[in-house]
Amino acid sequence: MKILWWLAVPLAVTALAMLWAAWYGRSRDRTRRPDDPAYARFSEAVQRPLPADVVHARQTPQRNNGVVVRRSRSSHGAR
Repeated sequence: MKILWWLAVPLAVTALAMLWAAWYGRSRDRTRRPDDPAYARFSEAVQRPLPADVVHARQTPQRNNGVVVRRSRSSHGAR
């Protein structure tokens, strides 16, 4: 347990930095108002439906079992 005491300072600094970031981000959110033009533009853009050509069907992932299968020369044709 004595060996891990050197971790106390970095952990305390990290915790304080996380608390400060959460406090700073929260205080900035309060100042942002829905009547702000940038906020309204962003809200409209997020709610707008995507164009049909952007939506793609999800492809099934190929199974990877770690085995390499090489084709024989007869399947490629004579070279």
